[in-house]
Amino acid sequence: MARIVRVARSSSLFGFGNRFYSTSAEASHASSPSPFLHGGGARRDVAKDRNVQWVFLGCPGVGKGTYASRLSTLLGVPHIATGDLVREELASSGPLSQKLSEIVNQGKLVSDEIIVDLLSKRLEAGEAKGESGFILDGFPRTMRQAEILGDVTDIDLVVNLKLPEEVLVDKCLGRRTCSQCGKGFNIAHINLKGENGKPGISMDPLLPPPHCMSKLITRADDTEEVVKARLRIYNETSQPLEEYYRSKGKLMEFDLPGGIPESWPRLLEALRLDDYEEKQSAVA
Repeated sequence: MARIVRVARSSSLFGFGNRFYSTSAEASHASSPSPFLHGGGARRDVAKDRNVQWVFLGCPGVGKGTYASRLSTLLGVPHIATGDLVREELASSGPLSQKLSEIVNQGKLVSDEIIVDLLSKRLEAGEAKGESGFILDGFPRTMRQAEILGDVTDIDLVVNLKLPEEVLVDKCLGRRTCSQCGKGFNIAHINLKGENGKPGISMDPLLPPPHCMSKLITRADDTEEVVKARLRIYNETSQPLEEYYRSKGKLMEFDLPGGIPESWPRLLEALRLDDYEEKQSAVA
């Protein structure tokens, strides 16, 4: 545990004076309401600095990695996904690989000690490369992790992505990876009808090109039993975590209205980055 504290305090990833977003109560109350935002989260005012220090929360399969990665590219800051760190360690012959394999295949959460150790190594590597800012994906997942993170850095914004459980299960079961190129796809076609005043959700499958079709593989932990176990565990641990960041005025809860084509522009609007993306596109 002490390792990440030592690394983070000396790392260029931490300790920026200016933040990309203001998290003040005044900025929160002055923001425009949105049907996709709830729970007290707010659109924040964009500043000149791009050294964002953000966290993405959400159930397994909600799309944290997709949206965090897109924002990472847009803002020019590293996207650090603890799920990727775990999978990289699983693919290695390191001392943790066998232990991690047993944990993941049973649908259990990886311990704080292991996650902190993997994240520490990633931060050290980023520091050596001169990285600035970050978007964390999959960390923190527990109150203990949140407290560790809070001791070493000031998180600007916590984006909590939400989807109905039925959609999450279908998305997880539809995930596929090309064994040759490593790209991810999803064969699930989701069409959830709206009920009780809630809008329906439609998501088209993200199909691979023909040359990848015969090389698709399914993650060992993407079975219905394991997926539901992961969702149950996540829901049990996420409530105090969400409340922790909500009490600090840093939580922005965002209900995804559909797939990427529908959700991406809405998310940029909620983050006040829609104009920023247009300016970046014009420069490019």
